[in-house]
Amino acid sequence: MASFCASCGSSVSAEDKFCRVCGKPASPDSAVMPAGSAPPASPAGTSGKAIASLVFGLLFLFPPFAIAAVIFGHLSLSEIRKSAGRLTGNGMAIAGLVFGYAGLSVIPVLIIAAIAIPNLLRARMAANESSAVASVRMLNIAEINYSQAHAATGYTCALSDLEIESTLKSGRKNGYIFELTDCAAGAEGMGNVRYQVVAYPATANQTGTRAFCSDESAVIKVDSGGSARGCMQSGMAMQ
Repeated sequence: MASFCASCGSSVSAEDKFCRVCGKPASPDSAVMPAGSAPPASPAGTSGKAIASLVFGLLFLFPPFAIAAVIFGHLSLSEIRKSAGRLTGNGMAIAGLVFGYAGLSVIPVLIIAAIAIPNLLRARMAANESSAVASVRMLNIAEINYSQAHAATGYTCALSDLEIESTLKSGRKNGYIFELTDCAAGAEGMGNVRYQVVAYPATANQTGTRAFCSDESAVIKVDSGGSARGCMQSGMAMQ
C-alpha cells in the first residue's frame, strides 16, 4: 500500500519524515491508498504572491514597487513549483518579474540624470554669462564707433543703430536680454555723452544668475543677484 502526503497528495514512503514536494511533515495520518490509485485531487488555486508580483510590477516606475514585484515574483515561482499542481499563476509571476526588473533598470538612469542635469544646467548658465560679458564689451566698442561716426548725435540708445550682429540687435542672445538706456545729451551740439548697457537673464536661475552692465566708461560691472538696476547702482567692477 502507498501513502500520500495529507497536504499536497504527493507520494511518500514509510521512511520519509517530510514530504519531498511540499516539505510538510509526513504524519502518521498520511492517506494510505491502494497501489496504482491516484492521489486525492484538490482544486487548483492561484498563488497570492503571483498576483501581488503582477500588481506591484504594473507600478514598476516607482522603485519600491519594482523591488516588491521581483521579491514576490521569485517567492511565487518557488511556491508554485513545490505545490505539485495545487497552485497556478506562473504567467503572472513571470510578468511581475519582467516589469519589476524593468523598473530596477530605470534606477541607474534616474541616478545618473539626477547628477548630470544640474551639472549641465550650471555649465550652460556659465557659458551664457561668458557670452553676455563678451556682448556687453562688443556693445561698448560699437557705441564708441557710432559716436565717432555721428558726432552730432553722440551715443545711441537704439541697438538697431549699432554695427553689431543681428542676434544682438534683437536684444536677446544666449539666454540674456540686452538693453541700451539713459542716453543723455551734453552741451549744445555735442549729442549724447552718456549711455548705459545692461544684460540680465531672460529666465532667472535657468539661463543665468548674474546681471552685467556698463556705460561710456567701458567698465563692466556685475550684480550677483541678476538685477540690471542693482548692477548700475552698486555692481562690482569685473577684473
